[in-house]
Amino acid sequence: MRFSKAGRLFDASRLFIAIGLSLGVFLNVTHAKEPAQGDAQQIQLGDKTSLEIVYIPEGKFMMGSTAAEKEWAVSEEGGARFSSGGGYREAYEGEPRTMHVKDGFWMGRTEVTVRQFRKFADETGYVTDAEKPGGVTQCYDPKWIPNQGMVGPPHPWLSMPDKSWRDPNHGVKEQDDFPVVCVSYNDMKAFCAWLSKKESDAGRLPEGLVYRLPTEAEWAYACRGGRSDSSYFWWGNDLNDAKGRLNISAIDFLPNADFVWPGAKLIWSDGYPMVSPVDHYGERGRNGFGLADMCGGVWEFALDHFDPEGGHEDVFYVDAKQKTVAKPVCRGGNFYDVPGNARCAVRLGITSVTYSDSRDGFRVCLGVPRETKAVKIAP
Repeated sequence: MRFSKAGRLFDASRLFIAIGLSLGVFLNVTHAKEPAQGDAQQIQLGDKTSLEIVYIPEGKFMMGSTAAEKEWAVSEEGGARFSSGGGYREAYEGEPRTMHVKDGFWMGRTEVTVRQFRKFADETGYVTDAEKPGGVTQCYDPKWIPNQGMVGPPHPWLSMPDKSWRDPNHGVKEQDDFPVVCVSYNDMKAFCAWLSKKESDAGRLPEGLVYRLPTEAEWAYACRGGRSDSSYFWWGNDLNDAKGRLNISAIDFLPNADFVWPGAKLIWSDGYPMVSPVDHYGERGRNGFGLADMCGGVWEFALDHFDPEGGHEDVFYVDAKQKTVAKPVCRGGNFYDVPGNARCAVRLGITSVTYSDSRDGFRVCLGVPRETKAVKIAP
């Protein structure tokens, strides 16, 4: 097993110490090293495909947002008032409160990529919810023309029956290093189950740990990158410091169009009007835990059921006794969002466990098991 820390590689497997060479005696000593913040591990998926995870120690953080932050989100600079139906989303964030993630865990440095998900689908023959008979996914409408100021419909997303993670209709050539999108909560859980089994069968799965989606508390803690305050973004509150850090609404012409995303936006180009490759912004796009693209890019799913009153320290269920999830949480904003909708505290509830969207993706977590049962509730 190979780990990296501060850009250097070291071998954390067996160290062989030669003793009494003349007698031909060797002592095999195993050094069991506890992981520390900054450690990273490459998970080999096969076919020259790997997935990198980084270690995040237990710790406390601030869940929610202040009244001042909510007010900024719907201001002219934040822009959320016009792009999210009058700013109602901010109520979902709850008031600032301290939470404790009691167990350390490993998390994907980036969202799961198209290449990584393809490896899973090819190896298992898995068919996503969007690809099943009658399946649909939300994608960009290339015929869309925005209203001035974007104060109402139409909006640029349509339900499409012939699109999926294989072709999310971004209007640009799909790349292996794009985050995979158009996958549902069910699909994400299936990927994690496959990865757990694959690593277990190979004897590489650490005892007592499994691959799964992060809990909402783990995700929110990881997003802040070790900060204990309630800052808007993982680097702080200054939007001028966002340049070169994230992919959200900016000065980039949409594919085959002569306009950019309307509403509040970054005043520079971030290089991609639609989704950007994972870790595209390098060190500047990584937070204090070394995680890339935690704000913007694509929405990322958490394990929990969505509570509109705010996130929880422990996994939240629609039915605690049955440990069911029907309306998953997603966090972090996406490439289409205005700044106010791409903050650390932003959270939404997804329609169902089968819903998929070209703005939604996920990253894996390696941690202690957290049982959930995905259920679909009739509207």
